[in-house]
Amino acid sequence: KKAIVVSGGFGEGGDEGKQLQARLVEIAKTYDMRFLGPNCLGVVNTYHKMSTMFLQYNMKQGYIGMASQSGSFITQIFTHLEKFGLGFSQAFSVGNEASIDITDCIEYLGDCPNTKVIVLYIEAIRRGKRFLEVAREVSKKKPIVAYYVGGSKAGRQAALSHTGAMAGPNEVYNGLFKQSGVIRAYSIEELFDFSYVLGTQPTPGGSRLAVLTHSGGPGAAAANTADEAGLTLAQFAPKTVERLREFLPPTASAANPVDVTFSRDQHAYTDAMPKALLEDPAVDMVFIYLMMPKYRVAKFIRDVMNAGENAEAMASELIKTQCEAVSKLAAQYNKPVVGASFYTRDEEFVVNLQDHNFPILPSPERAVKAMAALAAYARMRSF
Repeated sequence: KKAIVVSGGFGEGGDEGKQLQARLVEIAKTYDMRFLGPNCLGVVNTYHKMSTMFLQYNMKQGYIGMASQSGSFITQIFTHLEKFGLGFSQAFSVGNEASIDITDCIEYLGDCPNTKVIVLYIEAIRRGKRFLEVAREVSKKKPIVAYYVGGSKAGRQAALSHTGAMAGPNEVYNGLFKQSGVIRAYSIEELFDFSYVLGTQPTPGGSRLAVLTHSGGPGAAAANTADEAGLTLAQFAPKTVERLREFLPPTASAANPVDVTFSRDQHAYTDAMPKALLEDPAVDMVFIYLMMPKYRVAKFIRDVMNAGENAEAMASELIKTQCEAVSKLAAQYNKPVVGASFYTRDEEFVVNLQDHNFPILPSPERAVKAMAALAAYARMRSF
């Protein structure tokens, strides 16, 4: 039986490093073994409570499986994922890939029952043909998101000095990713924004987006980003407009984006109005800008309902109820619903939504770009 061992501690290291690496490969072949590295930190498997990383993993078990050609990058993402209540299923630092490479990891994660989306940090792909074959098959059942850093002259030089990898121009990798069904991210934030939405939302039937907001600025930002990212704003059916008008003040817009401006009926904003949009055949996905800070909800309850000292508890219960309703929308209608808020997990509504697998991203632009990635993955799967 083959065993996976972890090797780290030296990089390319000139001639001496290459000789040590060659010796490792020779020993591994002799004893029918495979290993990660050298020049890596190893593996995290949250479902087996195993980690060889030097930073402690304190987050929950997750659905993101990662393979990275940068070792410590994985450990630094621990904190980033924690901001959204996310976690890894497994993560591999492959280093110089003397025995196991990033393509092997894709194949393995494709069969991992705890992994819903595969994330790649790539400096160079050493086995292009095999990568294409494996990624093309795996992407049919699970989304793969890649962040490639070797496309520029400076990026190629950094990759060469880091792991000795010979990177190629962006055009080559764009073609490779497109043919293999891999979604390309252009920043570290996008890499995990995309995986967040791809791992929690159903694939849409098209690219027509409805925007629901109670602030004009975020709604306009979402609409602008949608256009730039290849999404179209849905044209609502007359029946949908009529249903929306029931809950909108006279100053509000029932066009797309739907700008509520201000409404005392927060329940309608998180339940009735999203449902009206999702039931429209012309809508493939819905973006919601959310702002439900507890102190504002408690103040409203205190002022309108004269709740006194019970206002805080009533606010928490109201927020919990509304978040449960919002978090069920995507599954109920089998259409993606994604939110954005400038509030973080310090607020109860953000924690409630994110812990129910409803993605909340820090800005409308980031949320809509992630929805565009979801639409792109749906198109890839349709071929």
